Amino acid sequence: MIIATHNKGKLHEFELMFKQIELNLPLETMANYPELDEVKETGKTFEENARLKAETIAQLTNQIVLADDSGLVIPGLNGEPGVYSARYSGDDHNDYQNNLKVLEQLAERSPENREAYFVSCIVVSYLGKESLVVEGRAYGEILDELSGDQGFGYDPLFYVADQDLTFAQMTTEQKNALSHRGAAIKKLRELLPKWLEANDLI
Repeated sequence: MIIATHNKGKLHEFELMFKQIELNLPLETMANYPELDEVKETGKTFEENARLKAETIAQLTNQIVLADDSGLVIPGLNGEPGVYSARYSGDDHNDYQNNLKVLEQLAERSPENREAYFVSCIVVSYLGKESLVVEGRAYGEILDELSGDQGFGYDPLFYVADQDLTFAQMTTEQKNALSHRGAAIKKLRELLPKWLEANDLI
């Protein structure tokens, strides 16, 4: 299976969780396929973007491909940054600048507008088969300053009240138990073996 990412943080989370699935399915990343151009994320939803990546790469490689699209949704900012989370401050995918832009956008907002949630949509594809789609969410709020140095993306701003921690203050294990990607992969652990078997891929 190809994990359609160059993001080392994301890959690490998938590797930890996939150890819990007893399937003889070696994992690769896009680093194994340097000849392939990056798939442009032109979708308007997380599922559309994940499908674009998974189904395009599956067609080009004739391999099983897992792709996810994830991001931060702030209802008080009309759903921003949403599908543009990784490039909210520009095309250079700079986590720090993205966080600063969120803080700037929220600076004049009241506290109730700081509620937020992360979304992770995972799509698993193989040529000629109906793709498997799962989604997970994690709910919290946006702090008014960065806190913590673990994780990546918007983790230093995303505060979970019942843990009294941001995602960036949690261990990987703590975050996986609560995160949007953790919720999506929990569904994936249950459904992936059935999908593979139903499509004669194991």
